[in-house]
Amino acid sequence: MPKLTKRIVDQVETGKADYFIWDDDLQGFGLRVFASGRRSYVVQYRAKGRTRRFTIGPHGIWTPETARREARILLGRVAQGDNPAEERELDHKAINVKELCERYLEDAKAGLILGKKRRPKKDSTIYTDEGRIKRHIIPLLGTRRVKDLTSADITRFMRDVAAGRTKMTERTKKYGRTIVRGGIGTGTRTLGLLGAILTYARENGIIETNPAHGIRKPADQKLNRRLSEDEYRLLGQLLCNADDDDQLATAASMVRALALSGCRRGEIINLDWREAAELQMDMLRVDADILSGFPDRASP
Repeated sequence: MPKLTKRIVDQVETGKADYFIWDDDLQGFGLRVFASGRRSYVVQYRAKGRTRRFTIGPHGIWTPETARREARILLGRVAQGDNPAEERELDHKAINVKELCERYLEDAKAGLILGKKRRPKKDSTIYTDEGRIKRHIIPLLGTRRVKDLTSADITRFMRDVAAGRTKMTERTKKYGRTIVRGGIGTGTRTLGLLGAILTYARENGIIETNPAHGIRKPADQKLNRRLSEDEYRLLGQLLCNADDDDQLATAASMVRALALSGCRRGEIINLDWREAAELQMDMLRVDADILSGFPDRASP
């Protein structure tokens, strides 16, 4: 067969089955003629002991001249050890951000994702992660392929969350609802979670580098104020007075537990009866100290 030209390609006839016309000028470069009449330029080569075929593109979008130039580039890559057909196949199988998040949550629930102090994430933390993934990460990045994400994409994601692009009101249960507003704090914390998910992707060979690494985040405006000594004395007096009021006793017990234990609200709520009893004993031991102005104790 002579060199493939536009005239030859335009004049080829269709058959009952697909067939190939190979170019004599460049070995491995050819034209695939489909039974439907469609025609595509291809490159055929051997890699790892197998014959592989790579489709350059359809005639019309590609001319014989541009397709031949592309074929020379592809065959040059093959000569250097590349495998374009395999690379394209892997590229098509690349997972998106939504699929990555699903894998991350599945492993987190199985105890395979370590949180603070190198321990598996708590159920309450996973629940929070699920909310941030569902309400912020998937709506903005869910369909993007993980391998295509750049640092600019991550920065834009953080700014979009902070600007309220994902704000919404969601119905929960029968009469409840969740209001998602966004904001700088939400953007910063969600970026932290996204960075952890991308680190998970890197550790599992999905990407080579984490595009969230090194992204500058606004300072998270956490409240760091502590009660003064006088305020603690006043709080202790108010809590003791509240014990005499049946309507305030339960609330007073909760505030006392939070103030004296340093626990979070969720940790207090989820105490089992043994932990609650131990905490009650600890609070009884320090109640007197609060009322007396925190005197120095000779023994623990």
